[in-house]
Amino acid sequence: MNNLNNTQAALAPQIKPFAWPVRVYYEDTDAAGVVYYANYLLFMERARTEWLRHLGFDQTVLVDQLGVVFVVRSVKIDYDLPGRFNDLLQVTVEGINVGGSRLELTQRVLRGTECIVQAQVVVVCVSSLTFKPLRIPAPLRSTIN
Repeated sequence: MNNLNNTQAALAPQIKPFAWPVRVYYEDTDAAGVVYYANYLLFMERARTEWLRHLGFDQTVLVDQLGVVFVVRSVKIDYDLPGRFNDLLQVTVEGINVGGSRLELTQRVLRGTECIVQAQVVVVCVSSLTFKPLRIPAPLRSTIN
């Protein structure tokens, strides 16, 4: 099994990890004083938006000029440790697989070097009018491959 995982890792596109800082505000926490679990999805969404912007692709331009949006198809998430009020976190985005219309990403939430949350996120490129899947635009595909 390790050989299979190593082979898959070697074949996967090598996309440099992108990190976006997030400060935990009081409004992000629950009654126990830790980050409310659903807020990690918000943090990850913001990081993906900033990752695209960092690559030179503003989502408004993707809609206006190319007629595409990215929608979340699935998320598998593991919560390992709690984030707390006033923590400074880093939310990372790494591409693990680029398909015709799909991007499979790994996202992590780090407190220093400690991974507190990890998710496998699948987003799909769709028409902004019909919401039917479309191929990832060539300029974006060539940038992330």
